[in-house]
Amino acid sequence: MADLHVHPDRLEIHLTRAEKVLSVRREDLVIPRESIRSVAITEDPWIWIRGIRAPGAAVPLTLSVGTWKFHGGKDFLLIKGKQRAAVVVDLDGEEFSRVIVSTPHAAKLVEALRVGVGEIPADGEVID
Repeated sequence: MADLHVHPDRLEIHLTRAEKVLSVRREDLVIPRESIRSVAITEDPWIWIRGIRAPGAAVPLTLSVGTWKFHGGKDFLLIKGKQRAAVVVDLDGEEFSRVIVSTPHAAKLVEALRVGVGEIPADGEVID
């Protein structure tokens, strides 16, 4: 599962080697905090998927990893499992319009993103 790192100025999503292969992506995702428009927790990430897979991998209701293109842009999905909470991050002015990541630590991630910039340690907070 991807490692999530919250820093004062950015959110980093470190993909595993398998996730990089499945998503046809060579690099991790780095999202500047000023680009984050909203963050929400969902118990059913599958209803948030929009568009078609291009490129990426998908097994219906089990796995969605990669880029999904829709009429208004692109989303990045990293959804695993049928009954796992996920975080939906809406973005402005970035490569992706939305990033959806399933994680058992969804509440902790949302809380870390809400904390004021001055309250996060300089080395960031790791959310596994």
